[in-house]
Order: sequence, then C-alpha cells, then structure tokens
Amino acid sequence: MKNTLPLLPLTLTTALFNPRQRRMDRRRHPQHLHTTTSLVDGSTYHLVMSDEFNVPNRSFADGHDPTWTALDKSDDDYSASGGGSLHFYNSSTVTTTPDGMLTISSVIDETTWNHYDAIEKEYKTTTKHFKSGMIQSWNKFCFTGGILEVDVVLPGEPDIGGLWPAVWLLGNLGRATYEASTNNLWPWSYDKCDRKKQESQVISGCNSVNHFGLNKFQGRGATEIDLLELMGGDSGGKPLPATSPPIMLPYADMTLQVAPGIPDNRPQSGSQPVRSVSNTHSGYATSMAETWYDNLTVAGNTSLNPFFYGTYLGETKPNEPVTRNKRQAFQADAVGAMKQLVPEHFKTPHTFRVEWQPGRGGRLDWFTKSYKKVDENGTTIHVEGDGKGQDWEHSLSIPDFALDAVMGSKIPEEPSYIIFNTAISSTWAFPYSLPDWCPKCYDCNNPKCTCSFNPGFCNMMKTGKVALKIDSVRVYQSRDDDAHSGNPHTVGCDPEEFPTREYIKGYEYRYMRNPPFVYEDKHPLRRQQNGGGECVVDEDCGGGGIETEDVDEDWKQPESQPKAEDDVLDLDNDSSGGSDSSIKENESPQAHGKKDSGKTKPKVRRQLEVDNNIMTSEDKDDVDADDDASDGLDKPPIASESIEETAGDTKVYSNPDRQPKGSCVSAIPGLFGLQTNGKKQCKCNQGYTGPHCLSVDKFDDAPGAYDVKKMKTLFEDRPNPYLTSGHLFIGGFDWGILGIWSCGGNAEE
Repeated sequence: MKNTLPLLPLTLTTALFNPRQRRMDRRRHPQHLHTTTSLVDGSTYHLVMSDEFNVPNRSFADGHDPTWTALDKSDDDYSASGGGSLHFYNSSTVTTTPDGMLTISSVIDETTWNHYDAIEKEYKTTTKHFKSGMIQSWNKFCFTGGILEVDVVLPGEPDIGGLWPAVWLLGNLGRATYEASTNNLWPWSYDKCDRKKQESQVISGCNSVNHFGLNKFQGRGATEIDLLELMGGDSGGKPLPATSPPIMLPYADMTLQVAPGIPDNRPQSGSQPVRSVSNTHSGYATSMAETWYDNLTVAGNTSLNPFFYGTYLGETKPNEPVTRNKRQAFQADAVGAMKQLVPEHFKTPHTFRVEWQPGRGGRLDWFTKSYKKVDENGTTIHVEGDGKGQDWEHSLSIPDFALDAVMGSKIPEEPSYIIFNTAISSTWAFPYSLPDWCPKCYDCNNPKCTCSFNPGFCNMMKTGKVALKIDSVRVYQSRDDDAHSGNPHTVGCDPEEFPTREYIKGYEYRYMRNPPFVYEDKHPLRRQQNGGGECVVDEDCGGGGIETEDVDEDWKQPESQPKAEDDVLDLDNDSSGGSDSSIKENESPQAHGKKDSGKTKPKVRRQLEVDNNIMTSEDKDDVDADDDASDGLDKPPIASESIEETAGDTKVYSNPDRQPKGSCVSAIPGLFGLQTNGKKQCKCNQGYTGPHCLSVDKFDDAPGAYDVKKMKTLFEDRPNPYLTSGHLFIGGFDWGILGIWSCGGNAEE
C-alpha cells in the first residue's frame, strides 16, 4: 500500500540531444535514485530519464505532453497472412490515476469512420468494436544503450486470452502502427552491403548516396526490442510442448526482432531447433539440423520460445496499407524467450529490466525479480512473480556475436523510443481455430460472435476495469564507455552517427495518419500546447498560485544519505535501513527556503550537472565556452516535477501543494480588450506545460544532426561559383555604370 506522506521532491529533466550534458537538479533527487548498478558489468549507471506518473489526470493526446504522445488512429495491423487488429487507439483511454499509475484502458466501444477504397474505387464504412491505448515517445525522447526499467501491472485476467499488452522499444526511423514508415525498415539491424538484400532494406549499406541527411554506406532500420509482451490464457494446468523448463499460460515474451532473418532450414513452430542429425542403420539421414542462433542463455522460469521464430514479410496484396514486390520480400527473426507469469503479475507492480549494449560487440540482457527457496529435497529454487522477490533473475541473454555468426546482423544501435500499449488482435491469444458454423465476427454485443472469443473474454471486457498500469519508467546510462561492451550510450532522437530528423521531415506523409484522420494534421506531431485548457479554479491547473518559497542555495543533503560512490539502487528495498534513515519533511530544500512576506520574487534557474556539481545558469557560460554549437538555440527553462520518495517502496509520489504548476486565469482578451467568452483557462507556471499544466517541461541540451547542419555558416555551406571571363566583364561593366551614376548624382546636388 502506498504511503502518501511527502518526504523529498525529485526533480528530473530529460535531455534529448547531447548525452554528455544531461541536466538534473540533484539537490531535489533522492540520492539512491541517482544511479543503479549494471547486473552485467557491475559498473555505475546514471539516471537520464524518469516518469513516475505521479500527477493524476494527465492528458497525453497529441500536443499535450512534451515526452509522450497517445495515438488517435486505427491500428492497421494487417498482413498477407490475414487477420489483424480489432481495436481503435483512442487517447482518452490513456491517463494517470491518483494512486500514481499510468493506465491504458481497453474497453468495448465502437469507432466508425468512412474511407475511400482506391482498389474498388468507392467509399466504405469501417467499424472497430474495441478502444484501447498506445503511448509512445516517438521523436520526443529516444536513447541508445543503457538500462530500461519498468514497473508493470498486467491487464485483465491471467487465464483469459485475447489482450496483447506490451512494453517495447522501436527505432525512431519507424513510427509504430504507421506502416508506411516501417515498411522495409522494420526490423533491420544490418550494416553490410549485400546486393541480394538491398531492395529488401530500404536504407542499405550499399547506398553510395543516402538523401535527407542519412550517412552513405550505412545500413539503417527500425529495430525492435520487446521488454515484454503478454500471452494470456489457460493451458489447463499443463505445460506447453517443447518448453524447457516447462512453461504454462500465461507467459511474457522477451524478444529481439531482427532482420535479415534466416531464409532456409528454419526451426518449426512448436518445437525447439533440431541441433543434431539422426541416421538410419545404413547411414542415411532421417533429419536435418536446423539453423538457429547459438549462445542464447536463459535462467529461472524461462524457456527459449518455440512458438514464434519470426515473420515473413512477403509480397503484399492489393488491400494492404503498404506495398512490397517479390524482390522486396524478406524474413525477419524473433530471437527470444518466454517467461512464466503468475496471477500476482496482474495485481501488483513487478519490475522488468533490460540492459542494452548497442552495436558490434554489444549484448541484450533481460532481468526479473525472484527469491531463493529450498524445497523438501534440499534443492534451491528461484521463486518469481509473487511480489516478494528482491534478487534479480537473469532471464535471457543475447550476445552480438550470436547474431553476427548466423546472418551478419547486429545488436540494435538505432536511437529508440519507448512504447506502452495494449492491442486486441485476432492473431494473438485468440482461439487458434473456429468451428465451421462460427461467423468469425468480433463484437461482444453480438451473441453470434461469442464463438470467436475465448470463454470469459467479453464478460471481462464488460466490467470496464481492464487496464495496463505502469507504475514508473526509468532509463539509466553509463558515462564510462570502457566499462561496458558495445558502443557508447547516447540520448537523443537525432544523433549525428544515426540521424533521423531530416529523413522524417522529408517523408512526413509516412508518419502521418491516413484519411479521413489526416485532414486536420499538418505535421506528424502537433505543436506542444502550453496552457489554454478550460478551468474553474486553480486546482484544475495543477494546484495554482505561485511559489512563496525560494530554494536555499546552501542547502545540502543530510549526512545520513548514502554516498554516490557507494550507492546501489534497489527499487524494492531501501538499503539505507528503513524509515529511521529516510529524509524527513523538514530536511527538504524547500523547508530550508526563505519566505518573503511581501511580493513573491520567483527565481528561475537553469541547473547544469558537471562532474556531479550543481551550477546555475549564471555560471554556465564558463563551462560551455567551447560549445559553440548550442549558441543561439531557443532553450526552454529547465522543468522539474515535485515528487517524493517513500522508504522501502518502488513508487515516487507527488505532493501537489509543494510546487504549483499553473493557475486559472481569465480567457485571453479578444478585439478591443473584450473577453472572447466567460470561460477561464490555465496559465502554466515556469517549468510546466500541457493544456492543464500537468506535464513537466523538458530541456534540450544540444542540437541533433539536423540542427548542426542548419547552423553551418553561409560560407561553410555555399557552393563554389563557376566564373568565366564573360561573367567578370559583365560584372565590372555594371559596377562601372553604377559608379558613374553615383558621381553624377552628387555633382547635381
């Protein structure tokens, strides 16, 4: 149960471009959340992004949040094999609750729209009978390499299949559910020149010229790393075939999707890869060894996944949202494992973690929580999923050399964004086959469609309580490139080594909604809305008012806090020793603030983290004197969200009274100073944004590849002119005439 007593506010800013200049107000940040220790290399990783979702009623519609966007569109997940999504993504299903959770609800609710069928040349009506949510940080917050840690409560009932919740990463060159943007980009992670594969990989390592800011001879893709995907259902208490150790429904998939995939002699679904050849007595082979990836390791209640080895993206049919011809068809592989889940995963938050070392020599490692238990035979086993686990279980490991040895692919190194969603698809956890008399329809309000769903699915959905819940998301990265394998960690969606922004700008239509929804969109993302939401009182705008206390610049962390060099983050255990060593309310920086009985004089400071020291913007120029690239940028002020941490808990909570976010003011005056209407609207205080000022603003440290290119001077960027003697003669003649005219004019005066 969550303790709502405020202890210490936490301030965090996501810096989206330059990984070496991440700004964070460390004075307000609980010391033990600054860092975590890698479970692979043992080095220290530093927090670069966090969202605790502690402010209730946040809105994530397009333009409402600087980090996240909730979609309003149909999920056109159709393939050449048939089937597809049954839901419409609606941003109203995504919000935050008073108990500090991001919730993505899935409900029975119809969405109907008309669209033009270019094949049959007529307008058609389409209806989806379910609404659900997807929230993504596409083109807002991306990172390459590091640790992603998410506390999750899974939706629905564990023994009822039909929901497809997921927490995953996708390369920024592709926008999830916008299939025109991912076609022949997903999930390529291949940087070699292979002429046979060139047409299948739209940004190929063979390309001597890559337009829109891309680097030549560099293969690119929209790579996918799945932290988890739920496969719900009931296997009748029996383990699924070909799983070792035995795994039952429900389970979580932990997967790397990668292309190019193995084209021939692939493992068969429902069985583990055949590694040896069987022969008859006369020496004839009865089976053939199948090709798959070696050196994959699993531990705990985890088995290599024998049911999903990848997807063949073949030649498309006329009614599909994208097109591929035979030469562009290719195989993608799913390299992963299945993790046993228990009912507790659907009731309380559980922490899932992936450590990502990008590129050649890198690796991917998935972790979950467990604890040791000795059975009656004296055997030590690891118990997972009941919420009591404090020890990390190394569930799955994929080394880069395993990929390179088979197909030459590599661990992803694309700048990637975070996605949370729940899909409802007839191809995922639905009945595998239907009787001939079943009409194969998917409307819970139509009794004839009951046979198309798993037993209990519609009754579960009719409760209106089905929701994926995210307690927190945190990203950590290493500052020491030599401490980990793979390539350096970076923050930003448009790094110079892997640019994306100019490419996206050049192909904007691929990242935008299809008609009829596209008519109101001018660009893939709408401009960030700062205030303007309708309100009645200040509380509608995040608390209202203006702070009356200034932060004491001389305030320091109490000596009882653990030292940074000794700090190891355990989100489920307070290593500081319980509440006795916790920071108390009167030890917070605002408790040491200086009150002003007269007019409030709010101070706005920019904080820079340099060598773990805090510096105000007045001192910043001394540090960034050599950083000419960022001069002249329009930098918004640092934003910070007041959040508190409670001892012995995974959650960080909000105290809305400590730092007001906005106030409710009269509507903007119209013509001749008259109010346009009698309604009021929110005006955001410094550091907050969104229609009702409930989101923390962000601070972009340094420009990305596109910004650097734009900031080149005219003389650096201009072409060399080709001048002949004729050009010089004409130019000299014109200047001579101009000189005579000027002299004549002066003489007349």
